[in-house]
Amino acid sequence: MKKILLIEDEAHVVSFIKKGLEEEGFEVTVAFDGKTGLSLALENNFDLIVLDIMLPEINGYEVCKEIRKKDQLIPVIFLSALGTSENIVMGLEYNADDYIVKPFKFVELLARIRNLLRRTENTSTPKPDLQEEFIYKIDDLVVNDYTKTVVRNSQEISLTTTEYKLLLFFIKNKERVLSRPDILDEVWGVSYELGTNVVDVYVNYLRKKIDSQSNNKLIQTMIGMGYVMK
Repeated sequence: MKKILLIEDEAHVVSFIKKGLEEEGFEVTVAFDGKTGLSLALENNFDLIVLDIMLPEINGYEVCKEIRKKDQLIPVIFLSALGTSENIVMGLEYNADDYIVKPFKFVELLARIRNLLRRTENTSTPKPDLQEEFIYKIDDLVVNDYTKTVVRNSQEISLTTTEYKLLLFFIKNKERVLSRPDILDEVWGVSYELGTNVVDVYVNYLRKKIDSQSNNKLIQTMIGMGYVMK
């Protein structure tokens, strides 16, 4: 049974989400303020966190920031009434994996949760002699999708879950120009209706981590079309 931490201060929203998720077979733990939520997140092993932003004690941005210091991989979904494109980008800049604006439909939240759990779940363990199939190389960059490690110029690079998914999408499609809608659909599993620049923000994050120390820049901008890794 997958364990979800819900950090939300509105009682009716908590009741609505908790009931729905438990009916779908999830185990739900609730915190009504940021301080309690952060403590639970750091002291327990959850499979996913649903996090409001405007919380008592500690706001959701700071909670996410502290969680990421311990765990770069656990999926985090921001759930907030703050629905401007700037709010969404800010939420994703704090390394959340997704952002849902209130009011929302439960089926949408459920779909996002399942999508993130599916993408982060290692459902099969390959035999050692098959692990080579999980290794991708371009120039001096090596991505091992079995161990989820990234190395360039013999230096291991630490990536968040979203940054890793973005890099893997690039390297699996090297030489192919990827449009922003293509990237949004593959990495986030959704197409934001707002004019958000989340793709550009995350491409910039990735460039700083894999390209900044090398003369050979792997991720290139194709003006008016998108991005390409080559």
